[in-house]
Formats: sequence, structure tokens, C-alpha cells
Amino acid sequence: YNPAGRLPVTFYKSDADLQGFSDYSMRNRTYRYFNGEPLYPFGYGLSFSTFKYSQLGVRSQASGVSPREKLKAQSSLLIATVKVTNTGKMDGEEVVQLYVSQADKSIHAPIKALKGFQRIFLKAGETQTVKFKLSADDLSLVNEEGKMYQPKGNVIISLGGGQPDVKNATTSNVVQKSISLK
Repeated sequence: YNPAGRLPVTFYKSDADLQGFSDYSMRNRTYRYFNGEPLYPFGYGLSFSTFKYSQLGVRSQASGVSPREKLKAQSSLLIATVKVTNTGKMDGEEVVQLYVSQADKSIHAPIKALKGFQRIFLKAGETQTVKFKLSADDLSLVNEEGKMYQPKGNVIISLGGGQPDVKNATTSNVVQKSISLK
């Protein structure tokens, strides 16, 4: 049997990494805002196999319409696809995770935010295309008044077996694509 569990929380290296109880800001809290190196990050898991990600594509659900134009309507969707290959010698499950982040770091937004995940089973050497749908809400932020808005600029879509920019023993890579929401 090849287990494929993932952590639903972040395990910090030290309680010194956490804010004091009187600080209610999100700064350095949860995987979404944490700047340090965790002991075990949110979404972490192991496998007896290894997986490779390739050919990330992002397109509008309506053919011929750019992602920027399509996202003007709240009900519209983007489709993100990625090919996942089991590069190990053993059959196994992988948890494909989709994260969204803002390219413009001056915008007050999470460093990264999980917007979808899928558990898939792949035989050794097998490749499967995984598809995610993203709504305008998935790419929006909430302002200080509690209203949703879509920031202008680029959004980075990341797909892999864990968080972007976090080392993972069973996933050889995380693929990323920047799309413009101007």
C-alpha cells in the first residue's frame, strides 16, 4: 500500500515563529501568510513513489475570450490543466494542489492561497491530465470593508504536490503560470 495523506495544518519549528496572543493580525500565521520555514508545511505528505508536473495551461472556459475579459463576469470560469506523471516504480496516489498568489507584493494579500485540490491514482509510469475550474471569486481579494474586488495585475497559478516554493520529497517540481487580470 502506498499512502498519500496530506497535513491540514502547518507545524512550526518553534513557538518563536508565532505571533503573540495579543496580536490579531494574520502576519506570519497559517500557510497563507507565514514567511519562515516550517517544520512540516500545510499540504505536506510522503509517498513511496515520485511525481512530475508538466504542461500547465490556463484558458478561459469560453473559447476565444481572453482570461481578463472572461473574469469581468463573476460567474465566469478559467480552466487550469496540468499533466501529472508517476515517475516512481510503485503505483500511488497524489494530491494535486492548486495555489493562487499575487505577483504584485505591494497588494495586501495572502502569500499563497489554496484554491483547489484533487486526489488521483497513477500506476507507475502513467500520466494523467488534471483539470481545475477557477471562478472570478477564486481570483478576488477582500478589502478592509469586507467587499470582494479583483486587483489589477498578474496572478500566479501554481500546481504541484505541495505549496509553491516549499521543498517536497515526492514531487520533483511545481509548475507555475502568470496570467494578467489588467
